[in-house]
Amino acid sequence: VQLVESGGGLVQPGGSLRLSCTASGFTFSRFAMSWYRQAPGKERELVAGITSDGGSTNYADSVKGRFTISRDNAKNTVYLQMNSLRPEDTAVYYCRGRWALIGMDYWGKGTLVTVSS
Repeated sequence: VQLVESGGGLVQPGGSLRLSCTASGFTFSRFAMSWYRQAPGKERELVAGITSDGGSTNYADSVKGRFTISRDNAKNTVYLQMNSLRPEDTAVYYCRGRWALIGMDYWGKGTLVTVSS
């Protein structure tokens, strides 16, 4: 089982990045997917989530209107489009896959996003 994040990097305030998380080793289309982030010295927090069929999404208040989560079940990939980035968005971003009904829960290793001029 693997969740591999990519797309992180250094971006200026106001810029955009798109993160990707590609899954392998499990039935991706059965899992709700989410993005979390952890800034230095802070607890990990939920950024955005999407249901297994992509029909419903939810966002942290701090990113609403700026970030968009989506998924492509044919490609076993979930995305996080991040626009209007702010320095406070700097963090390691983690992908999570969860099938609550059977208690399966997987995490990626994270990708670093740095927003700085």
